[in-house]
Amino acid sequence: MATKYGGLDETLAAEIESVVFEQEGFMRLTQVIRYGGKTSKTGLRPVVLKTGKVWQVESSGADGLQVTNIENDAARELLAEILGHSGSSDIHIQTAQGDVHVRITRKGRVLVSRSKPLQREVTEAMPHDREKQQPLGTFDADILLRGVGIADGDGRIKASMRGKYDQINAFLRIVDATLGSAIPEPLNIVDYGCGKAYLTFAVYFYLTQSRKASVRVCGIDRNSKVIASARKMALNLGVSDEVSFVEGEIGAELLELRPTLALSLHACDTATDAAIAAAIEAKSRYILCAPRCQHELHKSLQGGGAMRAVLRHGIMRERLADLLTDTFRAQLLRIAGYRVRVVEFVDQGATAKNIMLRAEAGIAPRQAEAVEEYLALRDLWGVVPWLESKLGGEAFFS
Repeated sequence: MATKYGGLDETLAAEIESVVFEQEGFMRLTQVIRYGGKTSKTGLRPVVLKTGKVWQVESSGADGLQVTNIENDAARELLAEILGHSGSSDIHIQTAQGDVHVRITRKGRVLVSRSKPLQREVTEAMPHDREKQQPLGTFDADILLRGVGIADGDGRIKASMRGKYDQINAFLRIVDATLGSAIPEPLNIVDYGCGKAYLTFAVYFYLTQSRKASVRVCGIDRNSKVIASARKMALNLGVSDEVSFVEGEIGAELLELRPTLALSLHACDTATDAAIAAAIEAKSRYILCAPRCQHELHKSLQGGGAMRAVLRHGIMRERLADLLTDTFRAQLLRIAGYRVRVVEFVDQGATAKNIMLRAEAGIAPRQAEAVEEYLALRDLWGVVPWLESKLGGEAFFS
């Protein structure tokens, strides 16, 4: 009989809760969900940090692997979510005394199998790497995290938002490395394609509260609903005088704020190029760009010389187009007078789209070597990148 535990009866669900949180010898619980040809997996296990016992969560799916440490209350909340799943799934519980496997079929039938009694030797698991100090831990971030919906009313990170929490911390570490110890003031930040503005608010709160900087931020997005929501959050957080939002297309003459730091985080396809072009035109000192998807070059690739065979295979063609798109972006930034580094935004295991272009103005623009390298690569593949056209085409190189 289905209950609040989804397809599980209350007796079995209570047994699993007891094994995980009350009995000695619990090692790991893993849930596997298969739907529409896709598979997602969630693992929960106890680990011991220097500060005490916590719970390590491993989540894997279309976006790769994410690993997070959480406290006991959040672990109980996560287990309730796992047991409350109403569709087909597999749950595997490993303990020192034996294993239990629970399968819920698509028709709702619950199948339980148990291993023979075991005598495993189990010690408290130690994580491979001690958890790094997170930027959001350097100031009182509770108001921010609750305000943008990452934490619940008690300030605990929601199970469904742990990935976003880790992404924000990774982003703030890159901001720190980009700005260095001497932050220019006043620091004007424009977030091109701000979306729901998680990172927009995070960078403002971190730089003003942890780094004690004078900061103004403006987010721009063409989606009227997300802009309305972001404006409401700014009011609720009491920062609407310093954090503003504009509805419109990237690159349109809508912004009063001239950026010192330009952001473009996970804008899709040519929206990333529009943001880079706008930042170059505004003479932004710093540009942080994390592309999400790149489709523009995929169909137009041709030529390739000795590498032409790569184009015959769809997966390889797609990956090559991604690589070339970001290479062209980095090279055009270099031609525009920026020092460019290509870095990991988040860990490779978290998402395949983990590249960030980190650029800082400060070199002579249009250096002959940079232009020659770009033109040679462009002509090898027989393409004209959208960003080149946006920057003025051939006239940009002279």
